[in-house]
Amino acid sequence: MSSAPMRAALLVALLAPFCLMLAMMMPLPAKAQEPVRIVFLGDSLTAGFGLGPGEAYVERLGAMLKEKGLSVEIVNAGVSGDTTAGGLSRLDWSVSDGTKGVVLALGGNDALRGIPVEETRNNLATAIETLKARGIAVLLAGMLSPPSMGEDYEKAFNAIYGDLAQQYDVAFHPFLLDGVAAEAALNQDDGIHPNAQGMQVIAKRLLPAVEAFVRNLQ
Repeated sequence: MSSAPMRAALLVALLAPFCLMLAMMMPLPAKAQEPVRIVFLGDSLTAGFGLGPGEAYVERLGAMLKEKGLSVEIVNAGVSGDTTAGGLSRLDWSVSDGTKGVVLALGGNDALRGIPVEETRNNLATAIETLKARGIAVLLAGMLSPPSMGEDYEKAFNAIYGDLAQQYDVAFHPFLLDGVAAEAALNQDDGIHPNAQGMQVIAKRLLPAVEAFVRNLQ
């Protein structure tokens, strides 16, 4: 063998251990991040009553979060007509194992039906306790009573959500229909359910709270 090939072979033999050591020191490629599964547990406002696919605030929020680079799996568990009692009764099967967080958006139908305030409060408290016992974080989205229910009922009902958020130390968005309630241009003909434009407003108003909620779960 000529001297040049011998020198090359010797150089390879000398460098091989250093190359191996360098390779071992290099960081491994990051594992793909598992999406954070967030379930929105609510009623017709969450389900997107009267709207087309993708027009509910839940799906709009999912798209906004992904635009911000967040890896999320958004589940719309809204059921039209649901009260807090109804949501509580289906909690276990609506919120599957592996869920990291729940946006709890129930109570509007309780107020419309005049359900006793303490019953609504107890149902929401039990839902929060059940979720926390499963290791699932909660973001409580508040509701307000319509004035037609009377001043005493309105005052007692409206205090529920802030009290529970403080008591259980959960994330809180004071009013789901902020900027939309009583705005004719943002609601369907029934004056209760948001239209597509109204859902966009809800999603934008909710985004800061939900974004912070998701980032805390990553």
